[in-house]
Amino acid sequence: MNTPCLTPYLTFNGNCRQAMSFYQQCLGGELMVQLFEGTPAAEHVAPDVLQNVLHSSLTKPDLVLMASDSGMGAVAKGDMVSLSINCQSLEEIQRLFAQLSVGGTVTMPLQDTFWGATFGMFTDQFGIDWMLNYDKQPQH
Repeated sequence: MNTPCLTPYLTFNGNCRQAMSFYQQCLGGELMVQLFEGTPAAEHVAPDVLQNVLHSSLTKPDLVLMASDSGMGAVAKGDMVSLSINCQSLEEIQRLFAQLSVGGTVTMPLQDTFWGATFGMFTDQFGIDWMLNYDKQPQH
């Protein structure tokens, strides 16, 4: 049985690119950065946020670190780290979302996204922020 991979997801206040570049210098790996500009998310943020990072990942065989800039207001220490699970099936994401969010607060119900995934977010009953993602088509 495959178990889902748990990945830390960091949120920054406009300095995500700088932070992730620093982490790459220290840890090595391949850095991918996608800006708000040029994506459907751009219509939901202020013009001064368009050059901020919508999503980034630093990957190497034994490390995956994901991050973004907040597009909807400032984040504070304590709100800067979420746990992300990339699920292997629609059934798995639905099951985990339903189980882990019990007694918590759903901040984004499971829904189809412009990047070709089913995605949702919630804060669990213990105050931990979660992001669940299921890529409908394998990423190449």
